[in-house]
Amino acid sequence: MELAYYSDLAVRLVNSEEPSRGTDTLTSVEAVRALFGESQQARRTTDADVTRLRSVRARLRAVFEAAAGGDEVLAVDLLNALLIEFPVSPQISGHETRDEDGRPDWHMHIADYAASAGAGYAATASMGLAFHLTELGADRLGICEASPCRNAYLDTSTNRSRRYCSDRCATRANVAAYRARKRLDAERTAGAERSRRQDREPTGRTADTAQETSPAIDR
Repeated sequence: MELAYYSDLAVRLVNSEEPSRGTDTLTSVEAVRALFGESQQARRTTDADVTRLRSVRARLRAVFEAAAGGDEVLAVDLLNALLIEFPVSPQISGHETRDEDGRPDWHMHIADYAASAGAGYAATASMGLAFHLTELGADRLGICEASPCRNAYLDTSTNRSRRYCSDRCATRANVAAYRARKRLDAERTAGAERSRRQDREPTGRTADTAQETSPAIDR
């Protein structure tokens, strides 16, 4: 199965909106067609598909958020609901040759017989994400930890260590963490210096006490 390709459709749809930044690019038929890429299904897109895919987008984000939060059961339940609503059919395809003899490279495709372009996109994206989850694990579905990004991503690292949707977000988060550590170190240093000064300087009460206990000198 072309897992990376099909599951990437889900990522692209979810990331067409950035709630934390208040941005949303999925506002027109042209934007929906851009999600399809070179797929012939893009030509079938209508205004109704914009509304349909915006709804599916919210549900797919919920899948990623549940998985990223460690609730695999909820992520699977949410994804199963999408699979039931937007079913697909597997199909054997051989559009590429396997060797010099010209024999087809037979492999499985997800066949789309949906009544609309939006429903077809939802079905393919959901099925691709389902394959990705079952083959690689729910913990491979992540939400970027770089504030305020919160984009969805698929973790393909060898050690399951990915935390950000892109190198740019990783760099930004690392820089922010470094600056936070530097501020904390500076505050600690300043606090320690204030404590040392206070230890060296007698308080007013101590000075008064010293005067009261000093012996009187006869003149």
